[in-house]
Amino acid sequence: MNGCNLIIIGGEGDLALRKLYPAMCSLDNEGLLSDGVRIYCFGRGKFSEDDFHAEVARWIEASEYTDTMSEEVTARFHSRLVHIVGDATDANCFRDLAGRLPAEDRVIYLSTPPSIFPPICRAIDEANFVNDDTRIVVEKPLGESRASFEEIDGFVKSVFAEEQIYRIDHYLGKETVQNLLALRFANVLFEPLWNRNFIDHVQITVAESIGVGGRWKFYDGAGALRDMVQNHLLQLLCLVSMEPPAKNQPDFVRDEKLKVLRCLKPMEETSVSDVTIRGQYVGGHIQSEAVPGYLEESDATADKSDTETFVAIKAELENSRWQGVPFYLRTGKRLPTKYSEIVIQFKPVVHRFFKNSSGRVPDNQLVIRLQPREGIELSLINKVPGLSGQTRLQGAALDLSFDQAFEAHRSPSAYERLLLDVIRADQTLFMRSDEICASWEWVDVILDCWEKTGQPVLNYPAGAWGPIEAVDLLAQDRRRWFNWNA
Repeated sequence: MNGCNLIIIGGEGDLALRKLYPAMCSLDNEGLLSDGVRIYCFGRGKFSEDDFHAEVARWIEASEYTDTMSEEVTARFHSRLVHIVGDATDANCFRDLAGRLPAEDRVIYLSTPPSIFPPICRAIDEANFVNDDTRIVVEKPLGESRASFEEIDGFVKSVFAEEQIYRIDHYLGKETVQNLLALRFANVLFEPLWNRNFIDHVQITVAESIGVGGRWKFYDGAGALRDMVQNHLLQLLCLVSMEPPAKNQPDFVRDEKLKVLRCLKPMEETSVSDVTIRGQYVGGHIQSEAVPGYLEESDATADKSDTETFVAIKAELENSRWQGVPFYLRTGKRLPTKYSEIVIQFKPVVHRFFKNSSGRVPDNQLVIRLQPREGIELSLINKVPGLSGQTRLQGAALDLSFDQAFEAHRSPSAYERLLLDVIRADQTLFMRSDEICASWEWVDVILDCWEKTGQPVLNYPAGAWGPIEAVDLLAQDRRRWFNWNA
């Protein structure tokens, strides 16, 4: 049983309702919350007490992780919720709250825009609300450059020590992402092959079929590079490519991720257009449904913008393990389907012992699928059964679907895992300040190169896999993207 007092600033907001309350309710259902756990939900008064509980209940019922909860569990969970209407930038709110809960095991979750982190942190500090057991969780986006991140982070660090700060990236809470460490370091099969001698290239794709409707103003100031690459994709790259940590402990893991980020080959103005592609979706069709273009979204506030909704990058690591192995990163909005996966493409066998009568056979490939159907797929080459005098070879997949392999075990949502780790004070799956600085440093150079070279944003119709130039990015290396079909 795990206990703490969770204070959610922005407790009436979209993130809290869609993700945090269903996740905590699921933990309650699993028996992972002690009887004394309370969740203090700070809001500005958007809901009355009854309306707030009704809204929480609606989102719990709508979540795939909590839609079958018993009435007993949901009633118990609602009894943990304390709805507070107040201003979280006012120190008096925290002074009042301090008198209502124990001093130990306080977790503050800033489910708010980073722009108001500073006044909230000042109010927390003025109220003497923080002690050695207090932890704070902060959501992205953490800045729009290294300089702005350091400014935001500096305010948080003025009140909290590094070991008290949990910078959340929900991708790291996905079961398959965590399984990356087990796949690499608990199987003798893979680690000896996990290097430039055996791996041809790596692809990391995070594809979304939705557009940016509803958050157009925010997105137009960010773009795909800041919104997705700087955090999600670079974190996945780190877990794929890092050296084995000396111990399975938070700082040992994060030290190795930091080394990867520092090995990223920086972009140059003369070559940035050769290794990066920017795109923006226009009107098209997804699954036969007509969808608007980026500039035609209902909440669009401009009729012209060079913000990218798609980005593809050929990244390289300058170290002895990965020198010469390209890492192709790709993410975008309004792509044909929603999925996230990592493809490890192995090199061909040195000597083609078999002369395949049916044409070229694909080389071995390992696919780590993060969503929608979590699992691992290993493609091996086999002989096709038969009595023909000619040997026919064909690729066949060993498919480890988590749903099928672990039927007796439920895959928790990413926020369940991450919230539980905060409660347990385990920082392994959270980003350290120097990690984020290093990722921003690499991304800042790309943004600067784009601006200096005037690299254009290329249109692609909704429902396509980005601009055709993204295909050329791999074709020029005699490679191709692997697109998953749902």
